[in-house]
Amino acid sequence: MKQLIKQVQAAEEELLLGNVILYPTDTVWGLGCDAENAAAVKKIFRIKEREESKSMIILAADVDMVRRYLKEVPGKLEDLVEAQERPTTFVLPGAQNLPEELMAADGSIAVRVVNDEFCHRLIRQLGRPLVSTSANVSGAPAPRSFAEISDAIKERVDFVVQWRQEEEAVSQPSRILKIDEHGGQTIIRE
Repeated sequence: MKQLIKQVQAAEEELLLGNVILYPTDTVWGLGCDAENAAAVKKIFRIKEREESKSMIILAADVDMVRRYLKEVPGKLEDLVEAQERPTTFVLPGAQNLPEELMAADGSIAVRVVNDEFCHRLIRQLGRPLVSTSANVSGAPAPRSFAEISDAIKERVDFVVQWRQEEEAVSQPSRILKIDEHGGQTIIRE
């Protein structure tokens, strides 16, 4: 537990400086930054060699945190989040209070409420969502464990979280569910 708390504190310090971290999530290892810091978000695009027209997701501690970043929260979002049996990212309309690079062309934002203990503690402590995108150069396969992350990515980030690096379990990306302004649902990725 001490190690977890130390790693959360160290990661938070880096995020407050506007730095990019490499960290474990409830799905795959991710590149992350403070979701409200536009300069840090741009840095992730450079690290990934990714076009800025491709939006990234944010991780939130709970639905209350998500509310700050939407003009209007779809009616049953809290129930939908609680009903998921695996990590699910929701694409939601009407994003606000975030750098434009995080929003899709239609004004939506991809958000996942995390269950992972490390992420949850870090987001709570920071008080804001984290950007999360797979720890790979754009177009390369997403690493399924820390061991699969390329040295190039590890060298480009400002801080590498030490927590859970030894895990060998193969992780999968999240399910993606799009919710429209009328509450309609479309599965983007199962």
